[in-house]
Amino acid sequence: MIERTLFSADHAAFRDAFRRFMDKEIAPFHETWEEQGYVDRAVWTRAGENGFLCMALPEAYGGAGADLLYSVIQFEELWARGFTGIGFGLHSEIVAPYIERYGTEAQKARYLPKLATGEMIGAIAMSEPAAGSDLQGVKSTALQQADGSYLLNGSKTFITNGWHADLVIVVAKTDPAAGAKGTSLFLVERGTPGFEKGKRLKKLGLKAQDTSELFFHDVRLPADALLGGAAMKNRGFVCLMEQLPWERLQIAISAVAASQAAIDMTVAYVKDRKVFGQPVGSYQHTRYALAELQTEVQVAQVFVDKCTELLMADKLDTATASMAKYWTTDLQCKVMDACVQLHGGYGFMWEYPITRAYADARVQRIYGGTNEIMKEVITRQMGLPGR
Repeated sequence: MIERTLFSADHAAFRDAFRRFMDKEIAPFHETWEEQGYVDRAVWTRAGENGFLCMALPEAYGGAGADLLYSVIQFEELWARGFTGIGFGLHSEIVAPYIERYGTEAQKARYLPKLATGEMIGAIAMSEPAAGSDLQGVKSTALQQADGSYLLNGSKTFITNGWHADLVIVVAKTDPAAGAKGTSLFLVERGTPGFEKGKRLKKLGLKAQDTSELFFHDVRLPADALLGGAAMKNRGFVCLMEQLPWERLQIAISAVAASQAAIDMTVAYVKDRKVFGQPVGSYQHTRYALAELQTEVQVAQVFVDKCTELLMADKLDTATASMAKYWTTDLQCKVMDACVQLHGGYGFMWEYPITRAYADARVQRIYGGTNEIMKEVITRQMGLPGR
């Protein structure tokens, strides 16, 4: 294995501390959370108490001012252990950064400290029943009224943390005739009149992660609910595009970590499981199949680590992040399928971690922009003509 050079001794110590947190606060409960379809809110407050939320935020807003490698470690550890119900990543690495980067000072002061402690849980509402990867197709509207307020109408679906959420960043059209250039972002709090949460959605995988529908019917929002204030009106699509490289890299990081964990658990299984009196791992087909998978995952890890270096230097572009997202998630599904096969019938039993990892993997090729859309993004940078 190639030694990874991204992390310092401090990062290694953090990894150990987060593993201990998972052992105590997540491992004993995750199976129950999968059955009920959501994690208990207590894990959020525990994470906040231990400094595991919004770590990259400045100390003035309740964070630790940590570099993003600490967040990388969280993604790796959660997915390696199959703790995919934990929505810390979206909360800490998507919702909070939007507010920090684009919000007014009043918005930062109001929300960021509560997100850092886990007092508030954050979500972002982009996808709609007829608009997923194509965010330009958003139909929700937030039309400004004579008194300066906005009237928000529309519905959202597949919203991670949506059922628990105390604060939702909502993507809506403030100038529907302008297309993508008429998009804005709004901060909507739980309990706002007209804002309703639908049922928790039952999914193939990520069963402990609360995912829900959200509905907005004549939700009247004050002018200061517009993220960034008046200066950011109709600039929401620009914000969304600026954050995509890190958001897509998060998926790639998770994909590689889950793939490596699947290989590790399969190697352990085939050493012990016997067929015709011999360990499954002694057969050439098994050994060669695992060698091929390990090689591809190692290659993916090196690429993702390079993308992380580019991110840290603020040089990661959307096309490169799209390459990482599509390649690693395709690979993740390939690895999971092969590892389930090597487990035989036990690979089809929900009690086995490989089975749950197989189910969790499938959505990775869909959210964050489908892998087909990733290829469109890549071809545009290559200068290839499209429709």
